[in-house]
Amino acid sequence: MNLEHTLKDILESELPGCRFMEPMSRHTSFRIGGPAEVFISPSGEEELAAVLRVLRTYHVPWRILGNGSNLLVSDSGCEGAVIAMEGICHMEACGRFLRVAGGQLLSRAAHLALKHSLTGMEFAAGIPGSAGGALVMNAGAYGFEMKDILREARVMTPEGEVLVLDADRLDLGYRTSCIPSKGYIVLEAVFGLEPGDRAAIEARMKELSDRRREKQPLEYPSAGSTFKRPQGYFAGKLIEDAGLRGYQVGGAQVSEKHCGFVINSGSATASDVMALCGHVRKKVMETSGVELEMEVKRWGRF
Repeated sequence: MNLEHTLKDILESELPGCRFMEPMSRHTSFRIGGPAEVFISPSGEEELAAVLRVLRTYHVPWRILGNGSNLLVSDSGCEGAVIAMEGICHMEACGRFLRVAGGQLLSRAAHLALKHSLTGMEFAAGIPGSAGGALVMNAGAYGFEMKDILREARVMTPEGEVLVLDADRLDLGYRTSCIPSKGYIVLEAVFGLEPGDRAAIEARMKELSDRRREKQPLEYPSAGSTFKRPQGYFAGKLIEDAGLRGYQVGGAQVSEKHCGFVINSGSATASDVMALCGHVRKKVMETSGVELEMEVKRWGRF
């Protein structure tokens, strides 16, 4: 949709602080993406509910943005409103539980667990997403996933109703959940952890951090692992075996450090990334017969 001037005036008056034609390259770890027609960052749950009411009243479609770490936005941008959760970021430890807002970084939550000598969240210390985004895709690393530690979640429906749901009601699977299909917005996640030895927890976090730095191209903008892991295979190994290490389209490149990552080598566009991913999928299918599925979420027209 292209916002008419009248509607822009209305939104500007009813949603103080909203921005128009905000470059999404500023809000994704890929550093790629055209503008969002409307960009809003509510400071709390009541303000979020008010934003939803206004957008619903004027029939403006919306999307939820966490930390933008698993996202590719089209070069032409995305229609409607982007609601950034960065302003809803409280967290606290309550006994062996962590209560973490949807907009809070998962890495910060893992360090809060360390501070309180709680074990079980070490794997999440290097995941660059928000807690809400991690629930949406059941993020994981090193053999662990959100479903292993999540106890319940508070969510807001598109109508502004707040629900408290046990973890098993979120249908958490491999890089999936029912959250997007139901239009839920994650307000808060409750993680259940166990008392542990702080030094051991810190050592494990350092070990995983060192492994991540050694094996992943963290020095380049990317969206993390680009493809889902095919059953019985590793995407990076399939891509390497197809002879695609370092393969480049425009500014998008298969990482030479880890073939499972597509990186922005400096000037990549979303079109470059999609063309590269298309070539990778085609070559892997030809060489191994395995169909790769993209893990990175895409917004806009491609």
